[in-house]
Amino acid sequence: MTQTLSELKARLAEPPVAESVLQALAQDPRVGAQQLLARYQRQQAEAETEALELAYRSRYERELWAKYPHIAGIDEVGRGPLAGPVVTAAVILPHDFALPVNDSKQLTPHKRAQLFPQIVSQAVAVSIGVADNDEIDRENIYHATELAMGRAAAGLRVAPDCLLVDAMTVPGPYPQRKLIKGDANSISIAAASIVAKVVRDRLMLMYANCYPGYDFADNMGYGTKKHLAGLAAHGVTPIHRMSFAPVRKAAMQ
Repeated sequence: MTQTLSELKARLAEPPVAESVLQALAQDPRVGAQQLLARYQRQQAEAETEALELAYRSRYERELWAKYPHIAGIDEVGRGPLAGPVVTAAVILPHDFALPVNDSKQLTPHKRAQLFPQIVSQAVAVSIGVADNDEIDRENIYHATELAMGRAAAGLRVAPDCLLVDAMTVPGPYPQRKLIKGDANSISIAAASIVAKVVRDRLMLMYANCYPGYDFADNMGYGTKKHLAGLAAHGVTPIHRMSFAPVRKAAMQ
């Protein structure tokens, strides 16, 4: 008896799918059956790709976990903007973590919003460190970012045994390894980049309501054309970085 398309769809949704089911689908002349098979094969290929990418991006963690069970990935968001804080995050992941995390810049806002609560709920520990615009002006952006990373590491409820950091040095008594393009090469750093990005974007959306006219909701404080136009029209706000040239120029006008 020929199975209905609904029955076949239900069987494909309950792994493991027997090879006989796939062979029957391949020989089924119905257009709907061929579409079900193509969709299943596409999903399997995507799952295999995600698994390979996860294995690749967790290679540093797997190398270090035996000696350092609690590895914290640390990353920052917001070094380049003209306004707002730099936000850092420290994330310790469980050894069985399997979410498809990647560099936050490679993900859509929707995907980041999906992953954020899953990372926070699955992580062993998560902490945020912030350096506001005044500290950035006082210390310089690079050092302020390092200080914020140190706060994120120190704020973890589980003390990290080792840090994986995206090409910076974190103050504190931690063994650490710098990785170039760490957010694309480490699941811990990638998770931290997503957390930091979502937190900072939410802050900038709040500031967009406090300081209208600068397009903060879209530019997140970066020096876009609309942001520069807002500076020219309205002047600087309390969250602007006076040590950054376009802001300094606007303040003198």
